[in-house]
Amino acid sequence: MAALGTPERSRAHGVGPEVAAVTGRIARRGAAIGLGALWWWAVARLVWSPDAGVLEGAVAAGGWGLSVLPVHCTPKSRAEGALAAGRWRRAWQAGRDGA
Repeated sequence: MAALGTPERSRAHGVGPEVAAVTGRIARRGAAIGLGALWWWAVARLVWSPDAGVLEGAVAAGGWGLSVLPVHCTPKSRAEGALAAGRWRRAWQAGRDGA
């Protein structure tokens, strides 16, 4: 089955790509809100509930771990000031040949 917002799904259901894109956007936002609510529930249970356990701790730690992922990274080829591929290899070869 095709994912929400994909051209295959929009053709299968007879809707245009604009409708499929909006549907996919709504689904992603809904998932983000739902997972955020689940994370806050786990954190609240850890803070205020004496019987909070491993499940709440795992959800809270997992959500925090996802928050520290570098999700706004730029591909190296487009990054400002990025070093070219093979730079270190050329430096090692130059050092070896010069010595």
